[in-house]
Amino acid sequence: MILQHAQTFRWSRPSFAAAMLVIAASVPAATETIPLSGTQSPSEIEKFCTGIADAARDRRYSLQAMELKKLKDDVDERIKRLEEKRAEYESWMKRREIFLAKAEDGVVKIYASMKPDAAAERLAELDVKLAAGILMKLDSRKAGVILNEMNSKSAATLTGIMAMAARREDPS
Repeated sequence: MILQHAQTFRWSRPSFAAAMLVIAASVPAATETIPLSGTQSPSEIEKFCTGIADAARDRRYSLQAMELKKLKDDVDERIKRLEEKRAEYESWMKRREIFLAKAEDGVVKIYASMKPDAAAERLAELDVKLAAGILMKLDSRKAGVILNEMNSKSAATLTGIMAMAARREDPS
């Protein structure tokens, strides 16, 4: 398009190029700053920015402190709820242990009151660890009579489990 204008004015290409160089040299570069009328000098702007930097930093710190306080309060609330749940679970576990102890004592009393041959037959059908636990809680004479009524293989297995359990309880 510029070349069309150059041909309209009947300029030669070299003279047109020279004219364009003169025009380009007179236009300021993009990196140069052109002061606008009514604006402040760079030193005034630096003074202004320096003057508000402390206030901006304080405000930023204040906002961060408020956010941290909110997060701390949230964490504290969650810890409180977790502590409540933990206390509730501990209460349930304590009640469960009491119930199991009573149930276990009841089962031991039932086997203690049974005839030895019937108790031996029933214990032989139970899980060996449970049967050994029941026998360990029985009076030693009653447990001996029940073991005497069992077949030798079952009695040996139960006796082995009871001996290992007794070793674990005895730290010596």
